[in-house]
Amino acid sequence: MSQVFDYIVVGGGSGGCVIAGRLSEDPNLTVCALEAGGRGDGTLVNTPTGAVAMMPTRINNWAFDTAPQAGLGGRTGYQPRGKTLGGSSAINAMVYIRGHRSDYDGWAALGNEGWAWDDVLPYFRLSEHNERFDDAWHGRDGPLWVSDLRTGNPFHARYREAALQAGLPLTDDFNGAQQEGIGIYQVTQKHGERWSAARAYLLPHLGRRDNLTVETHAQVLRIVFDGTRAVGVEVKQHGEVRTLRVRREVVLAAGALQTPQLLMLSGIGPARELERLGIHARLDLPGVGRNLQDHPDFIFGYRARSTDTMGVSLRGGLRMLLELARFRRERRGMLTSNFAEGGGFLKTRPELDAPDIQLHFVVALVDDHARRFHLGHGLSCHVCLLRPRSRGSVTLRSANPLDAPRIDPAFFADARDLEDMVAGFKLTRRLMQAPALARWITRDMFTAHVNTDDQIRDVLRQRTDTVYHPVGTCRMGHDALAVVDPQLRVRGVQGLRIVDASVMPTLIGGNTNAPTIMIAEKAVDLIRGVSRVAAQPHNDAQAEPHVEPHANYAPQARTVEARHAIA
Repeated sequence: MSQVFDYIVVGGGSGGCVIAGRLSEDPNLTVCALEAGGRGDGTLVNTPTGAVAMMPTRINNWAFDTAPQAGLGGRTGYQPRGKTLGGSSAINAMVYIRGHRSDYDGWAALGNEGWAWDDVLPYFRLSEHNERFDDAWHGRDGPLWVSDLRTGNPFHARYREAALQAGLPLTDDFNGAQQEGIGIYQVTQKHGERWSAARAYLLPHLGRRDNLTVETHAQVLRIVFDGTRAVGVEVKQHGEVRTLRVRREVVLAAGALQTPQLLMLSGIGPARELERLGIHARLDLPGVGRNLQDHPDFIFGYRARSTDTMGVSLRGGLRMLLELARFRRERRGMLTSNFAEGGGFLKTRPELDAPDIQLHFVVALVDDHARRFHLGHGLSCHVCLLRPRSRGSVTLRSANPLDAPRIDPAFFADARDLEDMVAGFKLTRRLMQAPALARWITRDMFTAHVNTDDQIRDVLRQRTDTVYHPVGTCRMGHDALAVVDPQLRVRGVQGLRIVDASVMPTLIGGNTNAPTIMIAEKAVDLIRGVSRVAAQPHNDAQAEPHVEPHANYAPQARTVEARHAIA
């Protein structure tokens, strides 16, 4: 391949796929994307239930461990990250969530001009191809397909009925006029198959655009500088180390865990820490690797008496044979499941301006990130804290680029996070004990003995871990600890930009894949210096949006009053 490009994109995940795909639309630009994993287009990726084979293993997965967590009783946590084209969008639960408008207005209030809700909404719409919604909140012309689930699982209706019984509101669109409520998630699928960022933005153009080069199994070891300008990268591929040069910019899109690692390996970061490892500190940028934020998450697990849930049994195995045939024939049924089919955004206190917890209702029994299996069938429900106060870090274990970074989410380092999770635990348990779900449950696997607040705190420390949303380790801003400016340019150097979840100054209230794709869509315009959208001031009080009818939606649920008293 050529050794010189206009742009080199490091990382083929959600941000990298968008940048490489969009920039290569201009035939006058040469773009090279470098991915340490494979192509991300196999059956295991494209079949939604294939995630159960990838998340707990090293298949298409970096499968990192964390540092021991003092707030979790000294336990080591788990951090799966996608290692393939598409990145984590190739192994995740495909839930399409943008976050709350106040998250982005908060970014702008911190001095990040151009990142308020009205600024970013057009980029969400630009990326989106929604199969059902067509309104001021959604797009239908983008490459990222967003669809209703095709499982037809009867637990969708049972889950919503339980919410009503528990006095909780329902919603049909978590990304519309309001986020709050219980409902069924839309997912990044097209006709029942996973629609990763690679399938949306990159794979369709391979072999068709002469100006686009995509190299897999290519791990970048460091950024190459000429003075303070990034001029290339050093990459290891098939046992050979080469240097690729860039005319315009190196764009880092390796994610919230590996982008700061690569910066530090290249001499950009906290100078004393780098020099302690024998790395020449090219630029003392103390914020690199700091400000790590992630959603602490607890999972309720239950045995259930229904083969409409995933599980290991003779009856379940026979049904899966039928479901396999149905998937091949129709791309419908259980093999299209993202497992976390339902969910919700709720307030643990009525005075809050935005929901502070998120639920993921899973049609399977989940234990230890699916690394521990149980016979039989079951249900689960995640509850995570959306805006934790705790701040962790990503640091280097050594100067060896092939060593994993040291990841410390610092879960429950701020004691208030634990107390907020106690409230979230109680609210979620109330939902799961509602008659519509309780009649299907035969055993509470992890919390049957938990009654007092102290017992809740104990079980939270014993079983809480990530829900896979690390952000913030190269945050944007203007202060001394900011790593990039609001144009996403690394401060103190030239020719180097970051386009991934590491630039988020604060964690958004929801899943992070769609926001990362939005950030990359906006970054394309920042790089080109030409906007494809206009900011669209939006009035939440305007008329109800038009939506296509959905068979499982109960319109009367819009009128249900939310009651937020904690049981």
